[in-house]
Amino acid sequence: MMLPSAAVFHFPWEINSGKVQEGGSVRTFGRLVCYEPEESRATLSAQHAAKEHRVVVHTLFVEPFNPIIGAQYIVLGELENYDGIGAMVRARVLNCVDGVNVALLQKAIVEQRSFFRERECKQGDVAQSADAT
Repeated sequence: MMLPSAAVFHFPWEINSGKVQEGGSVRTFGRLVCYEPEESRATLSAQHAAKEHRVVVHTLFVEPFNPIIGAQYIVLGELENYDGIGAMVRARVLNCVDGVNVALLQKAIVEQRSFFRERECKQGDVAQSADAT
């Protein structure tokens, strides 16, 4: 049995942009702006380029859930598309990380992506040189 691939960090503004494949595991973050317990739904918000981006989170698997409106959260789950809502993350983990330095978190995500791209390029070079011999 194979384990699913590790969830990749995506910025909130990438979730609804079509860059993230439906059914894929994702990690993202945002400030909790709304929680609807009767719908098992939370909404996270993040600012980027003077625009507010919202991510809808299905919270059924992480309830009971003690929401702190205005606090920062990190969510890990699968991306699903719903009529009338759009992309929604079905949360497996929803952690309050209030106090986290969001600018530093964003920088760390960018650095991690750069590292993974670099590693993929090097592995591609090794595979090409092995094919040549």
